Formats: sequence, structure tokens, C-alpha cells
Amino acid sequence: MTEPFIRNHQYNHIKKQTQILQHAQTTVTDQKVIEAVRCSTEFEVIEAFPDATDNQMQILKGISELKTPEDCEEYLSSLEPYLMAFPHVTEKQIRKLFPKNKKLKMPNLSTLAGQSLTYLSWVDISTNKKFIIYELNGKIIGVEGRYTIANKDNTCSLCKGHGKVALFTAKSKSRPANSSPDYYKAVGNYMCVDSDECNEHITDVAYLEKFIRSVIGS
Repeated sequence: MTEPFIRNHQYNHIKKQTQILQHAQTTVTDQKVIEAVRCSTEFEVIEAFPDATDNQMQILKGISELKTPEDCEEYLSSLEPYLMAFPHVTEKQIRKLFPKNKKLKMPNLSTLAGQSLTYLSWVDISTNKKFIIYELNGKIIGVEGRYTIANKDNTCSLCKGHGKVALFTAKSKSRPANSSPDYYKAVGNYMCVDSDECNEHITDVAYLEKFIRSVIGS
């Protein structure tokens, strides 16, 4: 049996491609155009899994056979057994990630839907801090920073969705050679106020990983 191999953001990407295909099939009458969209969506899905095995590839290629909304639902449901869960983290592990926060507010770990998470995040309103946990190259990384809700809607740098965002600003550990002891660099980005909603829409982790690396200095 094929082991889970689809991460949350990849599953979101697949869902997006099924929506594009379904939209074409319900709004376009030219079969050549529909076939072009069908090939494009299959390519987009396969492209998101450069290291897929032959068995995994066969599972993913099912998107090329979809014709009705019911087909799409069945296809997406068939992928659920292959969804990878977010790494299990304990309260003890989280405290080790943020050792300077002696009164760290903890997320409710018992209610987490691990298969629907690309990153774990929560906000401590009392300190105006946001905390992010992400698995980078097999290692669990914790990033914290200031959290300021924007006055108007904007585009989230992680999921590219437009809506309510907050500016998340973190101190970077990266230091230029021969920098003074007082050197300070902050990196910030707009992110969805609702991280659960962000996790539902994120289809690419390149920017998230770039941001985390800029903070941890790797």
C-alpha cells in the first residue's frame, strides 16, 4: 500500500486544479479547449510532486479522467488516505522552541486537524505576539514575532488570498560579518489573521520557507 505522500499545501493545489478543470467543463463548449485545460491541470498536479514514485504518479493522474462534479469529489476523497499529517508536537516541545517566553500561551493541541495544516500558528493577544511552527528539512522550527492587525484588507504573503491580514514582524538571527553587537534586523510580512483559513488556501510553501530562513538565519 502506498504510504501518505501528499502535504496539505499540495492537496490544496490539487483542489484548485480540479476547480479550474470543472469550471472549464461547465463554461466552455470547445472540446479542444477543454482538453487543453485537462492536460494543463494534470501537468500542474504532477509538477507539484517531482519525487513521486510510479504508484504515486498513477494515483495523481486520476485528475485527467474527471468530467463531472461528482468525479471531482470522488477523486479528492480518494486522495485523503494519502494525506500527510502535520508532525506531532507536544507542549513540552513547543516550550523548548520558545524558551524565552516563560508564560507562553499554548495552542489547543487536542483540536488540531493535522492533515489540514501546513504550518501551526497562534496568537497571544496579551503580548501582541504571533507564533509559527513549521517543519523545515525534517526539523521542527519555531518563529515568533510582533503581530499588528492591518487597518484594511490586503494580500497574504503565504496563501496569496485577499482579506483580513496582520503584519507579522520577527527579529532575524542573520548577522553580516563584522556587525556591531547592537545590530538589529527585522523581517515582516502580511499574513492572514485567521491561520486556519490560510492553511485551507496555501498551495505553495516557497515563500513561507524563505521567510522562516530569513528569520532563523539559515
